[in-house]
Amino acid sequence: MNAERHDAAPRSAPRVPLREHVAHSVRRYIGDLDGADTSNLYEVALRELEIPLFAEVLRHCDGNQSRAAAMLGIHRGTLRKKLKDYGLA
Repeated sequence: MNAERHDAAPRSAPRVPLREHVAHSVRRYIGDLDGADTSNLYEVALRELEIPLFAEVLRHCDGNQSRAAAMLGIHRGTLRKKLKDYGLA
């Protein structure tokens, strides 16, 4: 009898580029506007990306702001200012 083997490790799904996740979220946000216009989409999108980005990178770096800033490719002072601006500090 040819039994199908199911004990092999499942293949991981291909990684979707971050830009695809962002594009999906932007399309959904614009759709949720239901035809209304907005004048600050760039500001909203930047804030909505930076807040979780900074939080996750800081978590990954065990709260070390110098390491997080280096990982982000920004100056530590810039990170500290943005953390304060977003109420993450």
